[in-house]
Amino acid sequence: MSSALDQAIEAGLARVTGEGGPMPLKMVESRGRQMPMIASAPPALSYYFAHFCAQHGDATFLVAGAERLSFAQTFAAARQVAGGLVEGHGVRRGDRIGIAARNSPAWIVAYMGILMAGGVATLLNGWWEPDELAQAIDDVGCALVIADLTRAKRLEQAEHEARVIAIDVGQPIDAAIAPLLAKGGGAETALAMLSGDDLATILFTSGSTGQSKGALSDHRAVVQGTFNYLVQTLIMLGIATERGEAPTMQPATLLNVPLFHVTAEVPVFLQSFAMGRKLVIMPKWDAEEAMRLIEAEKVTYFVGVPLMSYEILTHPRRHEYDLSSCGDYAAGGAPRPVEHARRLNEEMGGAKPLLGYGLTETNGVGCGNLRENYMAKPDSTGMGSKPLVDLAILDDAGRPVPQGERGEVCIRSICNFREYWGNPQATAAAFTADGYFRTGDIGTLDADAYLFIVDRKKDIIIRGGENISCQEVEAALYEDPRVAEAAVFGLTDERFGEVPGAVVHPAEGAALDEAGLQDFLSGRIAAFKIPARIWIAEDPLPRLGTEKIDKVTLRNRYRSLA
Repeated sequence: MSSALDQAIEAGLARVTGEGGPMPLKMVESRGRQMPMIASAPPALSYYFAHFCAQHGDATFLVAGAERLSFAQTFAAARQVAGGLVEGHGVRRGDRIGIAARNSPAWIVAYMGILMAGGVATLLNGWWEPDELAQAIDDVGCALVIADLTRAKRLEQAEHEARVIAIDVGQPIDAAIAPLLAKGGGAETALAMLSGDDLATILFTSGSTGQSKGALSDHRAVVQGTFNYLVQTLIMLGIATERGEAPTMQPATLLNVPLFHVTAEVPVFLQSFAMGRKLVIMPKWDAEEAMRLIEAEKVTYFVGVPLMSYEILTHPRRHEYDLSSCGDYAAGGAPRPVEHARRLNEEMGGAKPLLGYGLTETNGVGCGNLRENYMAKPDSTGMGSKPLVDLAILDDAGRPVPQGERGEVCIRSICNFREYWGNPQATAAAFTADGYFRTGDIGTLDADAYLFIVDRKKDIIIRGGENISCQEVEAALYEDPRVAEAAVFGLTDERFGEVPGAVVHPAEGAALDEAGLQDFLSGRIAAFKIPARIWIAEDPLPRLGTEKIDKVTLRNRYRSLA
């Protein structure tokens, strides 16, 4: 039976998207199917930035240490960067321009400027090692990369085809973007008029093949994904108002997850333009600093991987800070343990836990489990996010399974990415014949259409929201000539949800130990990919009838030892 909150959400959806509402729907064709789209959304992000930065004007948008930028100031800086990219660096419509930098106002301004110039904002993982960065750059053909000083040094250590512009993101915004304007161009440079069909972003996702793939989205998909979140926000605002809980201050959130992740990019960063929401930037996660900023900046909404809110909950100095402004603690990227959800609900002074489920390929749009619904079903990711998501549980042939049975979680919406860059085979495999994206997760739907993730089809580990390809880590282990066989799998971890573990069988006559292998991997792959535990197996690893290593048996055996 639908909960009272579900019924209120349905009523709010009708008000927001129905006749006379602010977010009416229309049908458009995509992948040969008719899909709903929010008609009032602008066609491209360039118009979205311009409209809402003008609307919110002098309101504070970005806070980074002592620097505070209004919406108008942020847009003015981005407009300069767009002109500099076009006139000074020859950027044209569809050019892939990389960003490799930590969270900062300069990252945000660079992202906006690239899109306004007609380029494709290519979001490089700031935790990657030099060869990983170079591989991604060359994979999608980045001609230009905007990098902070740390990542610029990494790029000097690897061979790639891109030209790198180093910027000091720790400087005030005018100084930080100066290298992008040094060759000419600025606010007066003419820019292209963009449409929803223009290419917008490339985000990288680890798949079962071991190599990160560049997921390409057009402006329509990113804008519609953002507006799907806005519909949810408007619905919840209406419900809060009806309950006499309407907000009385500017919305504000910590930006504490990396902007190269879709969670930070779409629901946190991009949604904030329309909401007039203040972003308080944390370059590095620290639970006590987060609490200090929540108090000082009156943060109203917290988003992070589950371990972040748990570290606030369990921090020994939590009661020294006034966290009363923050009404919601949302999580995404990995399941939140049920016990964590219960404690957040009971011990955070009325703040409520939320859970979201989405993927890079869906522009973060998928499911949401909110407030009292979450407490009623804390092991569910919630229902498909309305109004744009069509959620289905399908078998390998793409046919729906009976309600309650296991199948692959599949999502169809206008928000889905267009393709994996330069990889038509992987793109074709990612979609069913009728346009559903195959998530690689195995799940069930209950009678209320709530999704429960029960397994994972893809050979990946999700460590605190960061996808890790098991095959990539195995390939790095095999670079050590002392390794004869290797198998990598996920280990349960209270803080991160999962961490990598590995079992290694040494080559004949070779001596191996855990610390030595971890040292070997350091510098070859990002630190978060290095297995937290490595077991050395004297005997060859067990194999299936197909001669593949039997990972299920290994995982079950060694998880019990962790």
